[in-house]
Amino acid sequence: MNGAEITQLQKSLPLTFHNVELLQRAFIHRSYLNEAGEESGLADNERLEFLGDSVLGFVMSEYLFAQYPTFQEGPLTNLRAALVRRETLAKLATQWSLGDYLWLGNGEEESDGRQRPATLCAVFEALIGAIYLDQGVEAVRSFVLPMMKKELKLSAEAALGKDAKSRMQEYAQRTFSLTPRYREVDSSGPDHDRTFIMTVTIGGKVYGVGQGRSKGEATQTAAAMGLYRLGQHAPEYEPNPALAERFADDLRETASE
Repeated sequence: MNGAEITQLQKSLPLTFHNVELLQRAFIHRSYLNEAGEESGLADNERLEFLGDSVLGFVMSEYLFAQYPTFQEGPLTNLRAALVRRETLAKLATQWSLGDYLWLGNGEEESDGRQRPATLCAVFEALIGAIYLDQGVEAVRSFVLPMMKKELKLSAEAALGKDAKSRMQEYAQRTFSLTPRYREVDSSGPDHDRTFIMTVTIGGKVYGVGQGRSKGEATQTAAAMGLYRLGQHAPEYEPNPALAERFADDLRETASE
């Protein structure tokens, strides 16, 4: 990042860094240093990412605690998880065009590292860490909270207790103008201890598959997987690698959606 790029980035942000080196460091990916070597005298952004992750978690916990005085620990935890998860932070990083300013190694550049959610999430957290070191927690609050309000509204339904199937139906109707369909694709075991496998489809495409001791449980699990794969908040989702592998061909069609 040259001087002109730093100036451009500074203008795009709602604050001005006192220590420009901190801002620069937030955008240095480890892949760049792997190629530049130790003689570059630079440091990557991973320590800032570590710090930013903790600062962001604190700021959002503090805000949610004050904003929802009647919520118990469970809903508050769900809301915070939705707000600081990789997909949310990557989306915010994209809105600020943070990927454009990353220092990447050639290999990372060629493999679309600027668009990779994990990399975008990391640079967003590193920027938070840099803001904290440069100007303190109040500056972090001023930067983060306005952009989180929309995300908070989208996540509040889950924290208020709507189950995965209900949230999937609302999302599918709102986004695709379609109703999700659930189908039993397998069952096994004795009558008193059966295991069911259900899929959830939207427009004929499989978005999730779930397993459970009842059709209802399997349906909820499938819906949770579908929500997760669609980039929505799904705190109840628990990866099942064996099941995902079994239905990999069905799920592949919607992998990039």
